Amino acid sequence: MTGIRAKQKEKTRRALINAALSQLSPQTAFSSLSLREVAREANIAPTSFYRHFQNMDELGLTLVDEGGLTLRQLLRQGRQRLADGGSVIRISVDIFMDFISNNRSVFRLLLQEHSGTSKEFRLAIAREIHHFKSELADYLHNERRLHEDLARLQADAMVRVMFSIGADALDLPASDKAALIEDTILELRMIARGATALQTSFNATKGEAGAVKKRAESAPKGA
Repeated sequence: MTGIRAKQKEKTRRALINAALSQLSPQTAFSSLSLREVAREANIAPTSFYRHFQNMDELGLTLVDEGGLTLRQLLRQGRQRLADGGSVIRISVDIFMDFISNNRSVFRLLLQEHSGTSKEFRLAIAREIHHFKSELADYLHNERRLHEDLARLQADAMVRVMFSIGADALDLPASDKAALIEDTILELRMIARGATALQTSFNATKGEAGAVKKRAESAPKGA
């Protein structure tokens, strides 16, 4: 019986999450949803809502956490596919665009509440964005051998571009998405090549400094 009750509870919890997502739109932000509306959409009594979430804010934060985790997992899987060949930028952009197409309400929530009135939401979304940047920076540093500072800056620039492009893609006609994807890939490659050029310059400068130091140390004293 305990197992059956747990499954039913999770089913109802998922129904509340889906009910909230189904009501989000360009005109309807999460902050404007009411508990009663969500409960009615999920076909449960408003009082039953509190068996699953303390309040609407907790429900919204759950949506943010689940959405961010899902996207990060997809991008990790995409980077693992590089063993079979392909461009990490193209694969990542394709995954990101697919996520937006399949999770419009979640991505809309991230965009709307990122600068919304709720401090809790702003902090939660900022944490998710930080996770994206941190994981990408680690990949660039460990796998692409980019200097740590450059990896951090490249990841920051790339994530900013991706989220900005994602906002454009939300309501873009399907016929225009292919061009947007190609433009995005080109923009990200420009960022990557800029970082690589800086790395080359950094290594050259470091090498020159090391050579000067070596010559100074080997010079006869008093010369």
